[in-house]
Amino acid sequence: MTTNDSETGLIHRNGYNYSLWNIWVASTLLKILLFPTLPSHDFNVYRNWVSITNLIPLKDWYNETLSPYPLKCSPFFAYFQWILSKISQYFIISDNNDNSMKIIIFQRSTVIISEILLFLALQWFIDISKNNKEKRRNFVISASIVLSPGLFIIDHINYQFNGFLFGILILSLINAKLGNYLKCSFWFTILICFKSNFIFISPAYLTFLISSYCLNPIIKKKSYWDYKLKDIINIINWINLIKLSITILLVLTIAFIPFIYYGVINDIFNRLFDNSQLEITNNYWAPNVWALYSFTDKLLILLNEKLPILNKLFSIEYNYSPNKQFKILPNIENRHTFLLIIFYQIMSIIPIIFQPNFERLVGSISLCGYSYYLFGWHIEEKFIMMIIIPLTFVICQDRRLLPSFQLLTSSGYISLFPILKGSNEWMFKSLITFVWFIVFQTSFSEVTHFSRIININTRVIVLDRLNLIYMLLFAPLCIIIQLINIFNLDLNFDFDLNYIWLIVYSIYCSFGVISSWSSISWLYFLDDPIWIGKD
Repeated sequence: MTTNDSETGLIHRNGYNYSLWNIWVASTLLKILLFPTLPSHDFNVYRNWVSITNLIPLKDWYNETLSPYPLKCSPFFAYFQWILSKISQYFIISDNNDNSMKIIIFQRSTVIISEILLFLALQWFIDISKNNKEKRRNFVISASIVLSPGLFIIDHINYQFNGFLFGILILSLINAKLGNYLKCSFWFTILICFKSNFIFISPAYLTFLISSYCLNPIIKKKSYWDYKLKDIINIINWINLIKLSITILLVLTIAFIPFIYYGVINDIFNRLFDNSQLEITNNYWAPNVWALYSFTDKLLILLNEKLPILNKLFSIEYNYSPNKQFKILPNIENRHTFLLIIFYQIMSIIPIIFQPNFERLVGSISLCGYSYYLFGWHIEEKFIMMIIIPLTFVICQDRRLLPSFQLLTSSGYISLFPILKGSNEWMFKSLITFVWFIVFQTSFSEVTHFSRIININTRVIVLDRLNLIYMLLFAPLCIIIQLINIFNLDLNFDFDLNYIWLIVYSIYCSFGVISSWSSISWLYFLDDPIWIGKD
């Protein structure tokens, strides 16, 4: 085995340079070409936030009600908007619907510039590789993230800052991998103060940090009765626990202290976590459990209207209460979704207690993201990225993870298609998703560890074939839906075709996302060797 220096020299002599610089230049040029794409609803939302933070005193940011798009973001992101407001004065950003190219260039440029953090974090992930093989694998992982179709669709055609936020998440993950536990907690707490939705993966982080940093090894005794109270107390590393607590509290204090000073801290939480006016599903059903539940309810309604005999056979009763979203199936309340999330998250963090390593952390983060996405209240389709991005860091651990990841990325990225409704945007999102899938699924196969299990049973072969058929059917499905979307402008039907194709996207993608969750869960809980780091 050669040394790292000799390997690095060999890399440069053979022309292998694992740098994201060329990718950043090429992707930035492509993102600039996307500037003229159709401005989305989020353009006006963020422009309002810039105006609110610029024109309204800080103490009134979260209780202002006159704006059509009130401030609904975590404190650090509000401060970030305030910084942009000071820069935006040179670009005459207003809170009206003026979509001049000058304003669009400014807004899209801020996303590209902020995303540099993502590239820097991933380049660091490549540079900490121990050998050439690991560096090659980490380069493929990093390139797949920075060229993610999801980030192109959500950030650079729509308009958001997810690349910047995932850069912060990756900084925390790298520090966890290196054993820098305080820095890991520091970056993750900053992330939550930027985007409150990431709090739903915090159980994995807290369990990992406490288990790996704040607990001492248990001293084995001859029998249970030999343990004393002092032994139990000494399990906790109190110094490290205090350090961890101070780090987290320090970041939270910096984020919230201005609002505590003005006595308006409750306004923030009321804005961020008030779901009283929201239904269980978004206008476009994110492909999760509640999409299937909603579809089943509507299907029962349709069958009952067409076949009234079902009403007599099954005693179907309609729920006519205005608070009921479902007319036949039992209504789901916010507390039900919360309990489901908590249950599955508790299950996912148990293995970290006994095996607090990087791979287990990433697996638990992904499963916490799954539980939030599949069972959460009023989930937006973009939150699928909270699963895809972390899970990417471990799929090269074992080939048995690849089929599940393929299901997740194919159904997850295509579920984002309804965000963009223009014909030109449809061509781009389809092309970049197809190219990404071909290039990186091939690359992942080349750098992924072979499974230790040599014998492949019939069940595995059948499942792989079903996965392939499922993914291949996306091509005709998307083409047919786009044709329906185009001809809907000219044809006169009694039903809303636009709504129908949204349902088709949601339901078909739901099967892929839920299947990937089931498969990843099976491997996470029942196949320990996968979650042990390999060089």
